[in-house]
Amino acid sequence: MAANPIQLSGLARRLVEDDLLGDTAAKEASEEATKARVPFVTHLVANDLVSARDIANSASQEFGTPLIDISAFDIESVPKNLVDDKLIRANHAMPIFHRGNRLFVAVSDPTNRKGLDDIRFHTGITTEEVLVEENKLSAFIDAYLDSQDSGGLGDLGDEDVDLDLEAVDEQGGGEEADEGTAADDTPVVRFINKMLMDAIKKGSSDLHFEPFEKAYRVRFRTDGVLHEVARPPVNLAPRISARLKVMSQMDISERRVPQDGRIKLKISKTKSIDFRVNTLPVLFGEKVVLRILDPSSAKMGIDALGYEDDQKALYMDALMKPQGMFLVTGPTGSGKTVSLYTGINILNTPELNISTAEDPVEINLEGINQCPINTRVGLDFSEALRAFLRQDPDIIMVGEIRDLETASIAIKAAQTGHMVMSTLHTNSAPETLTRLRNMGVAAFNLATSINLIVAQRLGRRLCDCKTKMDVPKSALLEKGFTEEQLAENFDMFAPNGCDKCMNGYKGRIGIYEVMRITKRISKMIMEDANALQIAEVSVEEGFDTIYISGLRKVISGATSLEEINRVTSGH
Repeated sequence: MAANPIQLSGLARRLVEDDLLGDTAAKEASEEATKARVPFVTHLVANDLVSARDIANSASQEFGTPLIDISAFDIESVPKNLVDDKLIRANHAMPIFHRGNRLFVAVSDPTNRKGLDDIRFHTGITTEEVLVEENKLSAFIDAYLDSQDSGGLGDLGDEDVDLDLEAVDEQGGGEEADEGTAADDTPVVRFINKMLMDAIKKGSSDLHFEPFEKAYRVRFRTDGVLHEVARPPVNLAPRISARLKVMSQMDISERRVPQDGRIKLKISKTKSIDFRVNTLPVLFGEKVVLRILDPSSAKMGIDALGYEDDQKALYMDALMKPQGMFLVTGPTGSGKTVSLYTGINILNTPELNISTAEDPVEINLEGINQCPINTRVGLDFSEALRAFLRQDPDIIMVGEIRDLETASIAIKAAQTGHMVMSTLHTNSAPETLTRLRNMGVAAFNLATSINLIVAQRLGRRLCDCKTKMDVPKSALLEKGFTEEQLAENFDMFAPNGCDKCMNGYKGRIGIYEVMRITKRISKMIMEDANALQIAEVSVEEGFDTIYISGLRKVISGATSLEEINRVTSGH
């Protein structure tokens, strides 16, 4: 028997009546909010389905609840010690005013009776609700909890974040982290927990904990750009690094050499985030850098990566070939691993034996045989490749081709019926061929084994607050736009900035140079042509350079010309 369809009531019905949400969209949002165990209003705002202001206006009229602007309230005037901070966070309800035997509680959803009842039960005071916009309520709660810190760590907040931490060694095993060493250092534990959660919420890729002589700095890399987020007291530097080392199962007594570790952070019953951790001895202590590894990034699908339609067709065509090499190149942090994992995820079926050699294994994928490189015991890329070839492989991924031995084995595998996927650190697709030749790989082997080379960068995506800009036609022609493109009369945008983005940008988009090895390019490889000559022929064959590909992103309005110049060096 089919399940009964959700009947809209209360706020959801009102939003439909006010033409703020379609009937189907309202039902789907209600179902998704229930599954995710988040309030209906929070789900709507978080997914940009309805603005917080519109929801608040409709809710106020539907339920007759007074609507106030909470940003006008002074945090210092909020009644202290009446309600436990954890209760505020759990119920998403904020007591803002106490008069006589009444406690006025700010909520974004007037149907949140449980929150009001919990607060009334714990305080013994009659509660009365006032309505607040969802985004302003979240910001006010965060600011209030931040202000409650008394441990000398400034903007701490989130002190009751309950993190399920698990240390993972580089061999892939995992066991509960030893909390005992840092158990008495509660302010430091809370501070690090907050930093981890803040980085995840902001979509950052890296966290940097940096000690200096008279200061200690914490920076996040968000959308490819580092920015400072905290300056804890410098005397806490040893305790912060010790806590991070305990969490990632490193030797806490060893401060003279770099160490690698891993942390698994379980943020819900169904989702966990891995952190790759590295420590480095510096002049005034140890710098600790954490790379956030989100498994969901490998399952975004190729459409989310930002390939143009013609580039996507080349990518998919090369991916489906039974043998040959598929190379992805670019600087550190340009998204090479995600590009490879996306392809592997497409190929991941029970009919194929897929093995990867990685240093380290960044994202765990079910159904893939992932081998972590361990040079201390002699397991390097070339040794792992030799072992793979004895294990009946169909598809092999090598984390990086670093030397002639690894390149030679990979090419041999590609020539004997295997699909080989790997990365290199070069600036463009043609330069990848030059780099392999300089390693000592024979031109004949390159010409007959490589199917596709993808060079890529990650550029910041413009936020919806972007503004139009007028640029003279002559300046655009000088920047590389063609007369045909300018004839389309597209709009160019510049970053503006709002409370939802960072300096006018929000998120990142891939910019690609996808070069298939055609017969003409193959002939040039055999003739030992240099990278510039191959690049000219590549353009003639119809493959955009990474800069031209970036200009196409500018035309679509996804990013700015300034950002393309930044990530591609303007060429």
